[in-house]
Amino acid sequence: MWGNKDNDSLNKMLRTQLMNYLVGDGMSLNQLSRLTRKTVKELESDLNHLEKSLKHKGARLGVDPALCRKCGFEFPNTKLHKPSRCPECKATWIQEPKIFVKDKVELEQDFND
Repeated sequence: MWGNKDNDSLNKMLRTQLMNYLVGDGMSLNQLSRLTRKTVKELESDLNHLEKSLKHKGARLGVDPALCRKCGFEFPNTKLHKPSRCPECKATWIQEPKIFVKDKVELEQDFND
């Protein structure tokens, strides 16, 4: 009565699909957008929900930060969007950040290093 079961199951399928895409090397928001046919804004919401679901499984989302291909400036890894230009050299040749799933084993290895 309160929720739409079909919509809930579609969202769950999408989050499972996103998790499968993000295991391994990961993907950028634009790549995910093309694969899922959803807007970047919609994906950000789904990724926030996925992150909460992953915590219960002992995993988390990680971000390889955006990088300026001209001077090598590394942007903060909290941003999921590709910045428009580099604050150091003003170049627009920016590598997009990649989002990936880090499982429990990888988290333990990071903690022990």
